[in-house]
Amino acid sequence: MFGVTDYGAFVVAFTIFLLIPGPGNLALVTSTSKGGISGGLGATMGVILGDQVLLWLAVAGVAAILMAYPAAFEAVQWIGALYLAWLGARMLLAKPGAAPILNIKPYHYMRQALLITVLNPKAIVFYMAFFPLFVDPVHHRGLITFGFLAGTIAVLTFLYGLGATLLTFCLAERLRTNPIVGYLLEKVAGLCLIGFGIRLALSR
Repeated sequence: MFGVTDYGAFVVAFTIFLLIPGPGNLALVTSTSKGGISGGLGATMGVILGDQVLLWLAVAGVAAILMAYPAAFEAVQWIGALYLAWLGARMLLAKPGAAPILNIKPYHYMRQALLITVLNPKAIVFYMAFFPLFVDPVHHRGLITFGFLAGTIAVLTFLYGLGATLLTFCLAERLRTNPIVGYLLEKVAGLCLIGFGIRLALSR
């Protein structure tokens, strides 16, 4: 179908990939807790757009370029790490009652999640290695094949983001009555972002 082999396995593999804790998931949870359903859906769209940018860059061969020029790869890696650490530090240093780190406007959440997703160069390499596993070399149809896989990724990410948003929103509504819990969760989210930044910086 469209030059794709083992499509069911592709869906399962990418769904498992979505469930792995990471900055993208944290962006969804944080955006929903701050901006409600619209914030979570905005972040979901940001993750989708970020993934589309990365996977098409991978298709275009940027992954090979990054691997051929380690300095370029490390530069993007450090930018991503510093960005995550900066967000985490802002959350940790925020005082009770201060303005939220993430603006409530959905397009801000989308931009935030987009940056978090794109500033992870390892994701480009992941797509470069992941896609060929499910491309039929005999019946490959070029951009149609990759477009079908990219569309599948977008749909799966949206469904996952929608589910995560609704679940987080229900839990957040129960926690809103206790501001101390919300304050502590913001600090935990800040620590997690700093941790993701450090992991990205140190990973080779």
